[in-house]
Amino acid sequence: MAGSALNSASRPSAADAREALLEHAARRAREARDAYGPGIDHATILRMLTDRAVVRYPTTIRYDAAALQPGEFAHAEPQGAGPALEYCLHVHPRFADQPDLLPLLISYHLVRINYGDVATHAEAETFGATLLGLDVDEYYERLCLLADGIGQES
Repeated sequence: MAGSALNSASRPSAADAREALLEHAARRAREARDAYGPGIDHATILRMLTDRAVVRYPTTIRYDAAALQPGEFAHAEPQGAGPALEYCLHVHPRFADQPDLLPLLISYHLVRINYGDVATHAEAETFGATLLGLDVDEYYERLCLLADGIGQES
């Protein structure tokens, strides 16, 4: 009995796992920022999509609202399975001619591509903000403004 109590006491809790994932996402974003520099623009974020140290799976961008929910600015969709897994990041077409905004939008979804469904908005916001050198609240506010603009178009 004492052995099972010790084992359960030494197991990480769900909160410990969530904190570890958040810290890992922040660390990976810092590493990417260190590797690519502080000025992450459209060309840089596209280069990052080909770097397996930054983005785990091959990812393509498609400007297509058909796969998006109302008010959604982008959505990462798996293509294939197993070792052949790739992602298509559907981005709202209104951003196709606004390359300065794409690092904000794309960086949010890299966490979903890297960690799958276990990643939440907290990891996505932390990763994106850290990668772009922003405060998490500022990053979140910018994303909300962009998403709100799509919602007003609908």
